Amino acid sequence: MEETESKETKSPSLVMTIAAVAVLTLVAGGGGWLVGVMLAPPPAEKTETAEIAPNATGEEEVPKIATEANGIVELEPITTNLAYPSENWVRLEVALQFDGAPDVTLAETIHQDIAAYLKTVSLQQIQGPRGFQYLRDDIQERVDLRSEGRVTNVMFRTFVIQ
Repeated sequence: MEETESKETKSPSLVMTIAAVAVLTLVAGGGGWLVGVMLAPPPAEKTETAEIAPNATGEEEVPKIATEANGIVELEPITTNLAYPSENWVRLEVALQFDGAPDVTLAETIHQDIAAYLKTVSLQQIQGPRGFQYLRDDIQERVDLRSEGRVTNVMFRTFVIQ
C-alpha cells in the first residue's frame, strides 16, 4: 500500500497541471501587455489642423500644399507640340511661388509665355538630364523677366514628352 501512495503523491494530477499552465499563461500575457505599453504607447489623439472636406464622390480629400494662401499658384497643365519634330508633344505642369500675395493675372500671363516658349523648343534641346536642366533654367529666366522678381520659384510638377 505504501507503493501506491508514493506513486500518487509523486505524480501531479491533471487538474493541477492545467491550473499551473493557465496561471503562467495569464502572467506571461500580462507581462507582454505591460512591456508593449511601455515600449509603444498608444497613438495620440488626432488633432485637426486643416479641415479635410469630402469631394464629389464622398471620399475625403487631402488638402493641397499649393494654395494661394501659401503664395503658390498652380498653373493649368500646358500641352503643346514641339518645334521639331512636330509629331512630339510635351505636357508640363508647374506651380509658381510668389514673394508676397500671388497675382493670378500675372500667373496667367506667365502660363501663356511658357506655352509659347515650349512651341519653339526642339526635342534635341531637352533630351536627357542636362537638356531638362537647361529647360528649367530657361523657363525660370523667362518667369523672372516677366514677373520682375515677384515670382521666387518655379516648381515643376510633371514633365512628359510623347
